[in-house]
Amino acid sequence: MKEFVASLTSKGQITIPVEVRRHLGVSERDKLAFVIDDDGRVHVEPLEYPDVDSIVGIAGTLDRPLSWDEMIAIAYEDRNLAARKLQ
Repeated sequence: MKEFVASLTSKGQITIPVEVRRHLGVSERDKLAFVIDDDGRVHVEPLEYPDVDSIVGIAGTLDRPLSWDEMIAIAYEDRNLAARKLQ
């Protein structure tokens, strides 16, 4: 058994040691689930979405339905913003 230590910030954030990230197969922006067992033990697991029904509601809701063209325009806008951040 290996043990890795991480510090908790005043905002409740931790940096997960690289060995643990590799073991879990997670990277930036991946979601993690903290599971508390009946005996009080806490496990950290990568959050997986086994089917479409499991992600219903994650992104929130819209004020109105969007057309296909509106969705494409938003996707391009988001992609362009992300590309500019990388420069």
